[in-house]
Amino acid sequence: MSVQRSLQELDAIEETLVRGIRDFMSQRGFARCHLGLSGGLDSALVAYLAVRAVGKENVDCLILPSRFTSQSSLDDAMELATHLGCRYEILSIEPMFASFLETLVTMFEGRPFDTTEENLQARIRGTLLMAFSNKFRSMLLTTGNKSEISMGYCTLYGDTCGGLAPIGDLFKTEIFALCRRINEKQRLQSGGNIIPESILTKPPSAELRPNQTDQDYLPPYDVLDAVLQPYLSENRSANEIAEALGLDNVLTDRIVQTVIAMEFKRRQMPPVLKITANS
Repeated sequence: MSVQRSLQELDAIEETLVRGIRDFMSQRGFARCHLGLSGGLDSALVAYLAVRAVGKENVDCLILPSRFTSQSSLDDAMELATHLGCRYEILSIEPMFASFLETLVTMFEGRPFDTTEENLQARIRGTLLMAFSNKFRSMLLTTGNKSEISMGYCTLYGDTCGGLAPIGDLFKTEIFALCRRINEKQRLQSGGNIIPESILTKPPSAELRPNQTDQDYLPPYDVLDAVLQPYLSENRSANEIAEALGLDNVLTDRIVQTVIAMEFKRRQMPPVLKITANS
């Protein structure tokens, strides 16, 4: 189960997003853009699209590791930026994160590590990315996808900070397909991938706690997207979707109810480049 796109559709989506970034920035007087580059798939795609839209000389990637960031993610982020030819800076958030924890230690005494500490990391990153935006008049591109945004798997005033959400109308399974298609075309031109293969094959993770993966919080993306697509685009009910896909009603209802509950987050998101008529 997943959202299926033909090669022609994937190529058309890529061109639409490239043109969308370029036009959105130009119309608002921005020549430069930047993003947080995590070593994950979503930020890799946004970086690639940004370089195509405005040129590698006008794209900055900020790599913002914490104590939970793996060396492989750092390596993947640097390798991608090198392939793209754009500038990157590594700014550790660890001193700021440690300072926050020290300030809150008495108030939080006896309480376990949870999403509070996870969100602190995202909000520190958001603050640094917005500081860069202000200082250098650079458009901050957010990297959230439609699957995560629909389910509220994002941090207000953290990874939702920015001026434009280029891939906010792409499901995660579509992002995997688009990145594979980008690599396929690149191999025909140069014989190598532009997006490191390890980014495509490792389990998606926000790396906000030890051994975290997205599936700690979300259903597998192929299942999630298969439910979200008919609900968001075709106005199908949870029961209809469960019957059509052969899924448990409890699962489809939980997904739909989460989408409804997370509306308040989506209303505070930056503009999304739309590629679908209904979403």
